[in-house]
Amino acid sequence: MTNNKVIKLGISTCPNDTFMFDALIHQKIETKGYTFDVTMADVEELNKMAFNNVLDMTKMSYAQYLNIKENYQLLTSGSALGNNNGPLLISKRKIYPDEINNISIAIPGINTTANLLMSDAFPEAKDKREYLFSDIEEAILTNEVDAGVIIHETRFTYHKKGLKLIADLGKVWQEKTNLPIPLGGIVIRREFDSETKNDIDRLLSKSIQFAFDNPDESYKFVKNNAQNMADDVMFNHIRLYVNSYSKAITDKGKEAVISLLKKHSLWDSSITTDNIFI
Repeated sequence: MTNNKVIKLGISTCPNDTFMFDALIHQKIETKGYTFDVTMADVEELNKMAFNNVLDMTKMSYAQYLNIKENYQLLTSGSALGNNNGPLLISKRKIYPDEINNISIAIPGINTTANLLMSDAFPEAKDKREYLFSDIEEAILTNEVDAGVIIHETRFTYHKKGLKLIADLGKVWQEKTNLPIPLGGIVIRREFDSETKNDIDRLLSKSIQFAFDNPDESYKFVKNNAQNMADDVMFNHIRLYVNSYSKAITDKGKEAVISLLKKHSLWDSSITTDNIFI
């Protein structure tokens, strides 16, 4: 076992992460002596930190994994993976499929799964511009871009601003693959010994189960980080992104991850579930 039981952990401020990690971070479950030094940031910032090998354990976009696989392995717990929960392409006006290749599109980060799914659905759409995910709606409304790929809670609220759905990228993925949509996962340092990695994996799964069993316990932590989000949006976010795959990814979930990674330019046929998951 590693001698260092202080784990440098990165999670986003999104309700799904704070809901899942509350009991682990705040020791509402037995943590076997592990404590967590927490950094909270947007997922694209976490992707960059993982790329720079800053953290011991972090949330990251599945699309980023091949860039960091030498240093990190995926846990089997903590995934944002499911059905009908993918990113959406939206705009102020109706845009027809044959127009998409010729418009400017805001994306929530070059290394996000949202961008990879966009590229898979519309490979010829090249005019992409990076924005913080929470700024994409405003960029569309102010005509900085013609359209944008939205993730997280904005998928519940975009229509209230008069914005229109152009394409459901998750639906496109599921129609092609008949697999759940792998959005984000949790990685841990590959160099940690097996006991430590398995300990952390089991503890995170227990933390998620604790949150399911005691939903009021995580409310304060989730709400404090929810950026003035309305409660109904916050709860819908959790229901959409935290599910049985979050507790344990299953073989079908792993198949979905591998299928997504095959879309990446760094895909290598030597990659298997056994060498990327703990």
